[in-house]
Amino acid sequence: MKEVKIETTIFVYENLASLPADISFLMQKAIEARKRAYAPYSNFQVGAALLLDNDEIITGNNQENASYPSGLCAERTAIYYAGSQFPNAKIIKMAITAGSNNKLTNKPIPPCGACRQAIAEYEIKQESPIEIYFMGETGKVAKSNSLANLLPLVFDKSVL
Repeated sequence: MKEVKIETTIFVYENLASLPADISFLMQKAIEARKRAYAPYSNFQVGAALLLDNDEIITGNNQENASYPSGLCAERTAIYYAGSQFPNAKIIKMAITAGSNNKLTNKPIPPCGACRQAIAEYEIKQESPIEIYFMGETGKVAKSNSLANLLPLVFDKSVL
């Protein structure tokens, strides 16, 4: 047996004000999207904003349903819309923010597993990484240069 160590690098900004101006703008779009989320069951609202290589900004938010598996996360809402409306555009950057109506979220909240898989699919499809910035409602903002840092052992089409 051989041990394999997997390491990753994440960068952390102290707060929203410490972000570069373009990322702060993108995160503000994600915050606006989060405030429009439909989350009557979990009371956990998520917003995402994507910057495409054609300078379009696409936003999405979580959309819940009484039949829980029928809802959709903010990240996938935005990604699938971008893929539908701009099929040849690359996703350059993604900003994600999440907040609970029940308590303050003040630490970075990364994408869930299903969203990581969806982001991975688009990184592979476009053959370039997506910078991912994520935060709670307030506090530190984490940055990953690629989804590969968040999901190093990706499941992709090469195994099918």
